[in-house]
Amino acid sequence: MNEFNRAENGGPQGTEQGAAADAGSEPGGQALAAAKAEAKENWNSYLRVSAEMENFRKRSEREVENARKFAIERFAQELVTVGDSLEAGIAAGAANPGPALLEGAEATLRQLHRAFDKAGIKIIDPAGQAFDPALHEAMVAQDSADHPPNSVITVIQKGYSLNGRLLRPARVIVSRAPGGN
Repeated sequence: MNEFNRAENGGPQGTEQGAAADAGSEPGGQALAAAKAEAKENWNSYLRVSAEMENFRKRSEREVENARKFAIERFAQELVTVGDSLEAGIAAGAANPGPALLEGAEATLRQLHRAFDKAGIKIIDPAGQAFDPALHEAMVAQDSADHPPNSVITVIQKGYSLNGRLLRPARVIVSRAPGGN
């Protein structure tokens, strides 16, 4: 009786279990069953790794977004105290204008400079120094016999750098030799 007739007659080889038993009894059938089991295991492993990578990607995106949102949090906390000091100074100055207001403003400025230092912000105040186009922006060139050519005579607006990167150049008046154009 051939295999087709046995399956039609409902014999044990006609069921899936019977086919698996036949496959397992043949030498090539055991290798096929082992390969199928390994393939299923590899597929499940692939799915787990794929899910882990997707979770890692989403977690990394959240962390980058939070870092972007809250990168200046420490600096902002320092500035809040500077704002508090300014408000207190304004309130005190309104009640009693005079030297107390100046002292309060100076104290607030010192507090702001400390906050800058903690955040890595450096003030660029180049008065009397040689003009550096990488750090300074020349607003005017002025004749001067008292200063060497290409030196900063006056700082119009201080510059700032953040951890070595220029935030804003110092705006300056630069000397030139008298009669030079």
